[in-house]
Parts: sequence; C-alpha cells; structure tokens
Amino acid sequence: MTRSAADLMRINLLEVFNERDPDRRAAVIAEHYTEDVVWHEPDRINHGRTEFVRRAAELLSEHPDWVFRPVGPASGLDDIGHLGFQWGPADGEPPQISGMDIARTQQGRVIELYTIITEMRQAP
Repeated sequence: MTRSAADLMRINLLEVFNERDPDRRAAVIAEHYTEDVVWHEPDRINHGRTEFVRRAAELLSEHPDWVFRPVGPASGLDDIGHLGFQWGPADGEPPQISGMDIARTQQGRVIELYTIITEMRQAP
C-alpha cells in the first residue's frame, strides 16, 4: 500500500518519534523511509536510514518522559507533507518545544525530512 505524504507525516511523528521500542521504531523506519533518507535538523544533517535510526533513539533518550503531540492535521500536496508538533512532558505540563516537520516523499516513502523549531521554552 502506497502511503500519502500526509499519512507519512502522521507515521513520522507518532510511530517513529513517539515509539520507545527500538525494534518497532526501526521497523517503521525501514518500511517508510528510503535507505538514503536525509533528515535536516536545526543543528545537523543526518544521512541514511542508519543515522536516522541512531539519531531518533538519541533524541528520545534525552527526554524519556516527553512525548510528541501533533498540532493540527497532517497535510500533503503532491510529494510534500507537513505536520506541526509540540514536544514536552507526558504528564500534562506545557510543551517545551514547538515546530513542524516537512517531508519530501517518493512512491510512498520519505526521502527527505526537515525539522523546523518555531518555539523553544527550554534547551533540549
């Protein structure tokens, strides 16, 4: 089944960056991202699925009690997807980071991901 760009944005946020089980997270990445995926973060660029898996695990380990929440619906146009997010404590405290992910997709897989931070209340 080919996923739309909007579907891939929901998967990216909820099934990759909210997934604490490393095997499940790696399986989702293997299925929905190309081998040579490029992920642009504000302070680095991650090349390839292996770096993507490693960096996602690293990011989640920095704040093990935080969760990502979507802000609004995921949207897509042709091969571009977008989803706003908030990241912060799972216990109902206000989110500490707000931003958006924008992805280029091809044949139902993410080929390039851009994470843009729009507000940071605390240094991650």
